[in-house]
Amino acid sequence: MRRAAAGLLLALGVGRWGVARAQTDRLAGRLPEPTHAAALALIDSARAAGLPADPLVNKALEGASKGADGPRILAAMRLLAHDLGVARDALGASSSESELVAGGAALRAGVAPDFLARLRHEHPDEPVVVPLAVMADLVTSGVPADTAARDVLTLARAGLREAQLVEFRRDVERDIALGAPAGASAAVRVSAAARGVAAAPATPTGGTPPRRKP
Repeated sequence: MRRAAAGLLLALGVGRWGVARAQTDRLAGRLPEPTHAAALALIDSARAAGLPADPLVNKALEGASKGADGPRILAAMRLLAHDLGVARDALGASSSESELVAGGAALRAGVAPDFLARLRHEHPDEPVVVPLAVMADLVTSGVPADTAARDVLTLARAGLREAQLVEFRRDVERDIALGAPAGASAAVRVSAAARGVAAAPATPTGGTPPRRKP
């Protein structure tokens, strides 16, 4: 029994080492040697802290593809690692990699960590990638960060589904493109979306709306 358990642990360790090696091998030949060594050390530190490595590898590759120099690539990787750590603290250690990446993007856009924590607290058993992404996109479009975060929290609390949140974001972006003030558009659209959810008939379990009798 002990031998079986030891073998399982060894296999898991080898498997994790293989995944880590595959992640970092993607950087081979893409970065100057001093930058490559520093990037690997940064990735190892992040992995030891329980943070996902792939986003950091992708950030390094992005910088290399854009011709950024070594110090700039490493600075971007450090900033991303910091944001992933703050997002993990706010969203919880069990959050998925996608949630941490989306949370980091929301933080970089200016959303306060408290809003991430509130979103997780209100939706502990649901993925929150889309709400976080909508927060970040709204801020990028010009909506004040606190307004964007509160609006998304309000709509998520009201029961909007992921597709509806994306449609809300598109409506706000369309209004802004037509010349409407970003904050005013968000206020109008969030009220309309919340009213629409409140007025919609209840959908039974299974997601199929009830059929009307002829």
